[in-house]
Amino acid sequence: MNSDDLAKKLAILADAAKYDASCSSGGAGKRSAGKGEGKGLGSLTGGTGICHSFTPDGRCVSLLKILMTNYCIYDCHYCINRASSNVARARFSEQEIIDLTMNFYRRNYIEGLFLSSGIIQTPDYTMEAIVRIAKSLRQDHHFKGYIHLKTIPNASPALQEEAGWYADRLSINVELPTSQSLALYAPQKNLNVITGTMTRLDDRISEARAAKKPARYIRGGQSTQMIIGADATSDKGILSASVDLYSRFKLRRVYYSAFSPIPGGGSALPAKPAPLLREHRLYQADWLLRFYEFQLDDILMGADGDMLDLNLDPKLAWALRNRQMFPVDLNRADKSLLLRVPGLGARSVQKILSIRRYHALRWTDLIKLRLPTQKIRPFVSVLDYSPPVRLLEKDALETIIQPARQLNLFENAS
Repeated sequence: MNSDDLAKKLAILADAAKYDASCSSGGAGKRSAGKGEGKGLGSLTGGTGICHSFTPDGRCVSLLKILMTNYCIYDCHYCINRASSNVARARFSEQEIIDLTMNFYRRNYIEGLFLSSGIIQTPDYTMEAIVRIAKSLRQDHHFKGYIHLKTIPNASPALQEEAGWYADRLSINVELPTSQSLALYAPQKNLNVITGTMTRLDDRISEARAAKKPARYIRGGQSTQMIIGADATSDKGILSASVDLYSRFKLRRVYYSAFSPIPGGGSALPAKPAPLLREHRLYQADWLLRFYEFQLDDILMGADGDMLDLNLDPKLAWALRNRQMFPVDLNRADKSLLLRVPGLGARSVQKILSIRRYHALRWTDLIKLRLPTQKIRPFVSVLDYSPPVRLLEKDALETIIQPARQLNLFENAS
């Protein structure tokens, strides 16, 4: 294989992988190249690998994100790589993926691998190839970087579970929030089969962590992805499905991907893309559910047609519907109430709780904490500041706290 052919494959299969949003690495932990693991290429604690950083868990991970192939025997309506699609096709050999990963790694281009694939021949045939690639990287090449594998729907449980020994994270996409939608748009996939895989993997993760000497088995847990806007499911339906997935399978993340029309997608799918702002609002609501002690009913209280307000972030929308609870005294309020103040993040709340153990907070303390004082001004009080009553009673409060709008280059600022 010459370099031109390899470059063409890379262009096709990297582009085909861009539709998969579920490639975060948070929580995967580090693989050590220390005692007993002398050939630790890519270790974050030794060896000759990369050490980038900064994600929500403090790290930044550059990944080689590719499909093994975009040939596929399934014909999911929403997928650019479906069997009936007329896109350019390509397929990496297993050795090519291994070589690419190792070579990119040695050059500090990447810190890990995200590998998915279309389904060729059978689900087991495809899953076996993915497992062999990950196994070879770990065992033959002593690769200590991050590996995220997509499990293939309908592959045998033994193969899916084996993948967990080599991957930092496994994901299997539910694709659509309801079994009815999946039956309509992806008839070869079954939501019960997908959730059955999640159940088995969750059991294996629990067993590994409960062992006397915990094994490194899918340290980064499971994740999944839902396409939004391809079917008529409301935001309430999507978030309800997410709550259920987090609760039943302890997923690390549910990713949301706004539907984008694809060539020849058929009349069953919307002609227009779903608003990216809707995807953003769902992520914000998801964050409130997981880290801010909100319940689904809190977020959707008063929602029009069970849809989130695109004009306001969900936390601000909740605050405006519950103005009687503000201003919140930052020196006295408990943690759960502080978390509901627009403009206060979870880390800021921790800092406030820590500081007020030693002295009462003043407005200058909020400035020193670099809090968004303009945004929190109507909602908080401290020792030397309390907002005017009229500020909270003003019907047009939304206009005070709206984020600045980016002007067009030729737009008049006045």
